[in-house]
Amino acid sequence: MSVVARQGIKYSIIGYLGFLLGTFSAIFIFPYDMEFYGKLRYILPTAEMIVPIVVFGLSFSNVKFFSKVNADGKHHNMLSLSLLAIFINFAVFIGAYFLLNYLFPSLKESRLWEMKRLILPLVLVLALSSVFNKFLTNYKRIVVPNIFENFVPKIANLGAFCLFFFMGFAEKSAYGFFFMMFVISLLGYGFYTNRLEKIKPDFNLDYFKKDRFYSEVLTYSLFGFLGNIGNYIAIRIDNFMIGEYISFEENGIYSNIFSIISIIVVPQMGLFNISAPIINKVLASGDYDELDRFHKKTSLSLFFLGLVLFCCIVVGFPYLADFMKNGEDLRSAEPVLWILGFAMLFDLATGFNGHIISLSKFYKFNIVVMLILAVLTISLNMIFLTYTDLGILGIAVAYAISLSLFNIIKIVFNYIKFKVFPLGIEMMYALILGFLSINVAILLPDFELNILNLFYKPTVVLILLFVGNYFLKIYPLDKFLNRNFIKSLFKF
Repeated sequence: MSVVARQGIKYSIIGYLGFLLGTFSAIFIFPYDMEFYGKLRYILPTAEMIVPIVVFGLSFSNVKFFSKVNADGKHHNMLSLSLLAIFINFAVFIGAYFLLNYLFPSLKESRLWEMKRLILPLVLVLALSSVFNKFLTNYKRIVVPNIFENFVPKIANLGAFCLFFFMGFAEKSAYGFFFMMFVISLLGYGFYTNRLEKIKPDFNLDYFKKDRFYSEVLTYSLFGFLGNIGNYIAIRIDNFMIGEYISFEENGIYSNIFSIISIIVVPQMGLFNISAPIINKVLASGDYDELDRFHKKTSLSLFFLGLVLFCCIVVGFPYLADFMKNGEDLRSAEPVLWILGFAMLFDLATGFNGHIISLSKFYKFNIVVMLILAVLTISLNMIFLTYTDLGILGIAVAYAISLSLFNIIKIVFNYIKFKVFPLGIEMMYALILGFLSINVAILLPDFELNILNLFYKPTVVLILLFVGNYFLKIYPLDKFLNRNFIKSLFKF
């Protein structure tokens, strides 16, 4: 088995284990203290929004130009200068941040200022880690970086929460553990990189001055920065806004619900790794009819599987909440679950819109759209926070609107440029079938024991969906439920 195949399998396993750990924690651990969990979910997303400013796209340049600098024996020179640039950028950012707070004293009333001693050092650690993370992909090593990037934050959240709530440690001690997990992750990055190839620090600038190579690197880094900061702001802004303008407790509730409903995007986790080479090949050949067929096929797969999970979750959630600590708070926020779920379903239905653009010659358009999404998300959040009393429901609506408009823009762009369209009539049939299944399950009588309701109602939904799909022929499940396919899952 090739390195790529082994790394791909291990990457998927780590990804799913991390997702399961996060979901388990969201259901059974974090509800015990929503306020402290809300603080944890404020700290990391806030730091992650600042990281792109400090990194300034240098992590992407370490991938883009690796072949060239490696051929010239200067890849460690580029890594060394990138890490040095992170420290310089961080120093500049810190200076600008404190100057702004001096010029505008009202900023000192923010949660960010209150927690700056934890968040700002975390920004530096995450920025350095991001450079190592991208650098390691050049060696076709993605498993260990995936552990550091996706698994460690979940351990940090879970460990800090358990120290504070279950073991009685002070908040500062819990935050100390939280921060140290990321420091250990950074050290792990350095150790693993050095193990693959001994790091040789080289801060000489001559190589990059030759033929103004530094100009090419900085230009590409700028595009990477613009796309990355838009992405991070769009994804992380919710937790920042809720923690800053509503409360940490509400942030905990929102994060908990978001973790639960995010189960519906699980089918998407590994599919892009499989589809990316196919998309790239079809784009290179210019066979847009084949691209359209493949786009519709993958979009339907993602949507149908996501819809099945969504229907089961919304039917079972009221009974699941009864088994969760502070479940009544989650029940009161149930509309958030539906709104986030619909937004994610539409995102799944649009398939790999963004990836088609990214892999084409129009990749810069993604940067423009991502920046538009970031501005739109911030604006909608402020509107709902300022002019309504919807609280986290308003944040969820803002998220749904901005994500949906983001996908619509990409659908229109892809249709104009490539004549591809992800949506099909089968999705409408599936949606109607899903709503009928949900309504039947809701109307069925409840047992006195909620544990029975938790399992029997989602089971009814599954049966109705599979029976309806059998007659309507929406999705070819028979191809995946036959004996040969199941056997193939257990073969390497």
